[in-house]
Formats: sequence, structure tokens, C-alpha cells
Amino acid sequence: MAPDLTTDNFQLSTENPVKLIIWDLDDTFWRGTLSEGEIEAIADNVELVRATAARGIIHAVVSKNDLAPAEAKLQELGVRDLFVFLRVSWQPKGPIIKQLLEDMQLRAPNALFLDDNPINRAEALHYNPRLQVADPAELPRLAPALLALGKPDPTYARLEQYRLLERQQQARADYQGDNLAFLRDAQVRVELREGKDAVWPDFNRIEELINRSNQLNYTKKRVVLQQLEARLEATRLRWGTVRVRDRFGDYGLVGVYALNTFTNELEQFTFSCRILHLGVEQWTYAHLGFPKLDVQGDVATPLNQTEQPDWITLETPAEAAQGREAAALPPGADKGRLRILLKGGCDLGQLTPYLQTYQVDVTEDFNYVNDHQVPVHTEHTELLRLSHTLPATEQHRLADALPFLDREAFQPRLWQPGPGYDAVVYSPLMDYTQDLYRENATGLLIPFGGYQDLTQADPAEQARRYAQRKFRGMDEAWLRRFREEFSYAGPLTPERFQENLQWLRQQLPAAVPLILLTGAEIEVPGSPEPGAVQRHQQMNAALLDFAARTPNVLVVDVREVVRTRADVTNNLRHYQRPLYKALAEKLAAELAQWQGRQLKRSTVGQLRAALLDALPKPVRKVWDRLTQ
Repeated sequence: MAPDLTTDNFQLSTENPVKLIIWDLDDTFWRGTLSEGEIEAIADNVELVRATAARGIIHAVVSKNDLAPAEAKLQELGVRDLFVFLRVSWQPKGPIIKQLLEDMQLRAPNALFLDDNPINRAEALHYNPRLQVADPAELPRLAPALLALGKPDPTYARLEQYRLLERQQQARADYQGDNLAFLRDAQVRVELREGKDAVWPDFNRIEELINRSNQLNYTKKRVVLQQLEARLEATRLRWGTVRVRDRFGDYGLVGVYALNTFTNELEQFTFSCRILHLGVEQWTYAHLGFPKLDVQGDVATPLNQTEQPDWITLETPAEAAQGREAAALPPGADKGRLRILLKGGCDLGQLTPYLQTYQVDVTEDFNYVNDHQVPVHTEHTELLRLSHTLPATEQHRLADALPFLDREAFQPRLWQPGPGYDAVVYSPLMDYTQDLYRENATGLLIPFGGYQDLTQADPAEQARRYAQRKFRGMDEAWLRRFREEFSYAGPLTPERFQENLQWLRQQLPAAVPLILLTGAEIEVPGSPEPGAVQRHQQMNAALLDFAARTPNVLVVDVREVVRTRADVTNNLRHYQRPLYKALAEKLAAELAQWQGRQLKRSTVGQLRAALLDALPKPVRKVWDRLTQ
């Protein structure tokens, strides 16, 4: 019988405990609609996510929204890293939830979907029979039962397993349905431990696998603790445990078998669904010599008497331990796809499609246009320092007083919690360009504009120019107040630039390389930025000097690629598209040299880049304007 979707009659299933909570966002996780303006956090929901995640309950999102602002808002609320499998789009939710459950290898009855819209709840249930669905208004009543689910998991071990699965699913997309190619590149390794002494320390995990696994439990012979103790002592039974890891992470102990050596029949053959679709169960069956196996009930993966997966490597316990030690190294160790943060102006985003021709995950942290329609550059090192060290109350004060900033300006992705980055690529061109203004009352330095002393400009004329650019909040009255409260401090000095770079280097993990891009040194006739070439030469010299004497700082020298006036567009910070491709190749070469091996190519990424390059020139010009 379907649950009542419009009343408070809904009750959580006791037969199928909730393992996954799928959240809508607008008017569910928070109050308000994100795309229409500010939202209001619901403190009880935030705390519910934190408390239940610490008990092994997994949280995902299915929301009709744009991904970037939704993800940023979750980050602002301090819970982004507690969610996996974000499905944020404007598509119908029922099919999305169906695919989500398949990707997460979970059954609908073990998932709870929360959405304020009864139509969405009905659609979700139509596509996913037996899914538990509820109006978020029911949460105060349901919360005590939800908080009692699971068991203490203070290290978020279960959440990490789903992060691993998410990384694996994302990587599969690069292989365009070629599952065998994916498996061969996944570097699947299996460690077997056999004998009573080897398996006894994992007694509790073995009991859990036997009694709780269903999809890959081939014998379904459930046991009580005393019976399991006796069976482990039986001399005729060859007990073994199976541990698995691949380039995405360590799955831990995921399988157990008990082979009757008298009858050559498997009494226990059970695996966790964590390793579904990796072929581990078939490989283990082949490794044991295809013994007799009376399969009970339905299983997710049928076995056969012939296949011996050749993409899986058997490793000794010593080799496995060594591999796990290597995996525990700081970012920069060889762990598969590199996670790269690009920090700079939005034109740097033109590197992204070419970087993605390699097997890398790129996160962009660029400038944006705020609610006052003013471009906000968050990459100046002085602003980075303020975003990291200034108290939040002071950050908010400045953001509210200065229309060319906002609160988001003090929340760069660089400082946001998460899995971390293997490399940070930073273009410091705003340090080359923007001027600094000192707040008279506090001495704080704020970057803005460039090649112009705003305190000396005629307020009426300057306000007219800002109005022409559609800037809001920067009228003549505001400009006069700004002149009273701030003093012009000029451009950043090369000495302070080096101090700031040193500070930035110290904020990153020691093993994470900081990769700096130099500026071009091209004369642009008629440029409204007098002395820009000389300024770039001065700052480039300071950057190269800093890099030469600082460990784990690499340089991509733009001057080796951008050489003539034809190579730049409207100013010496924006380059022609083919040059971004060349810069991406130089960056890939630096990463390869740092790693000691070449980066693997991504088939899907290469196809995307080729399609982008094939766009007609007028379309490319529009694209370039949108990304600069």
C-alpha cells in the first residue's frame, strides 16, 4: 500500500531501515528558493545531517536548481562534504532518483526522499515503488527515529565508501560505455587472507557480511554468533576473507568464503555490494578453482565456470599494506585522477576543456559578477589573506559597505573543506593589475580597479562611467564617502607580492605543488592601462625569483607562448584561444614532470575539446566573450 503523501500518516519503515536520505533543497533543506534570491538555513536540518552522518546514514541531493550556487550554499552552511551524489538539474526527479539508487547500489525501500512538493513525491514513488517519501514538514516528528538509525561512525567511514563509489562512477563516464577499458584502467587489486588465525580478527565483519549482505550473497546461509565460532574452528573448512582496493580508494574487507575441502563445495560465498561490477566475485570463484556452489535466491551478478577476469591483480598482505601506506600519503601521491584547482580570472577557464583531455578533475575558482553587477575578483593575494585571516564580522562589514565586493568574495573555494587538491594552479594577474586602497580607520588594504587612483577621480564623472557599465551602488554619494574613508595605496609592491606568495605557499599542504602563471609582456597600442608592460615585467621578475628559491613551486611561463600583439585580444591578460590550448599542454607537462609520469588521456575530454575547437569562428568569439 502506498504511503499517504499529503498527511502526517507517514511512518518510517522498521522492516527496511533508512540508509540514505535524499533531500530536495528549496523549501525543504532550507527555506526559500535559491534561484530567486536569499534563502534561510534551517538549523535543525543542518544538525540532522551532521548527527545522522556521524551514525553512517548517507545524504544525497535531488533538486531542481543550478549546481554551482546550490553547491556553494551547502558549502556556506558547512555541510557540503557530508553530501554525496548531488543530482542538481531541472529534470524530472523520478527517473533521476531511480538512476541515483542504481548508481549508489541501494534499494528503494532503504531510501527516504524529502520534498515539499507532493507532485515530486508522487512522481518519485511512481518510478521507485516502495521508496519512502515524506513532506519535510514531518521532519520534527520523524527526527528522533532518524537519529536512532545506524550506529556510531565518528570517522565517517561509511560516507567515505560512498565518496569512493562516487569517484568511481564519475570516472566510468570517461569510457563511453567501454566497461572493459574502465576495469583495465581501474587497477583492481585483491588481497586474500586464509586460515583461522588470519580471519579470526575480522570475526565481527565476517558475521556482518554473512547476515546482512543480499545482492552478492550466493549461499544465504545466515549464522548466529555461536554457530559461526564453531564453523571457524572446523578443520575441513577453508575460510578466507577478500580485501579490495583500486585507484579510487580502499574498499576494505568486502568478501568472505568458506570452502568445504572434503566436498569441494562453498558453504559461504558472500560479498559487499561496494565492489559490484568490478568482477571480484567471479575472480575469487575462479581463483578457488570453480568449486561446487548451490546459489540461493537472486543475486546481482551470476557466476560462470569459465571466466577468469584478467584485470584483477592478486597481491600479498605485505604488498597490500605497502599500497595502503602509499594511499595515505598527502595529495601528490599517485592515486589516479589528479584533483586540480584553477584560481585566477575567468579567462583561465579556457584552459579547462584542454586540461580535461587528460584524466584530471578540475575545480574552477574564478571571478564572478555580484548582485551589484560588478565583476568581483577574489584572487588578489591581499583579498585571499583577508578571506583567510579576517574575522567573519569584519568580512561581512566590508562586504556590506563596498559594492564591488560581497560576502561570497571572502569564501574562495581555495579555503573550503573537502577532499583537498593535488595541485593548485594560480594566476596572480590581479596582483599585477589592481590598485590597493587603505581603510583609514583600520589600515586594511582592499584591492579594486587598476591603473587609476579612484580617490582623485571626479566623483560625478566616475559615477557616470559606472552607471554606463550598469554598476549599482557606486553612485556619486558613495564615491564621496569612499574618498573620505579610504586612501590610495597604489599597486602592490613586488616585495609585498613575494611575501603574499610565501604566505599562500604556507597555507597549502607541503606536498601540494603551487603552480604559478606569469603575465604576458606585450605592448597593446592604445591601451587604457599605461605602463602595463613594465608592470608585468617587474612582477614577473618577482614571481620567478620567489619560485626559484621556494620548494614545490612550479612555473608555467606564459611569455613562452604569448609573444606578439596578435596573441592577445583586448588587453595583455586575455589571449587567443589556441594559446590556452598550448598553455594547458605546458601545464600538463609540468604536472607530469612533478609526478614522474605522463598524465593519462581522457577519451571523452578529447572529444569535448575537439568539438569546441570545431565551432565556427563567430560562435567561438561569442564563447570567448562569455568566458572572459
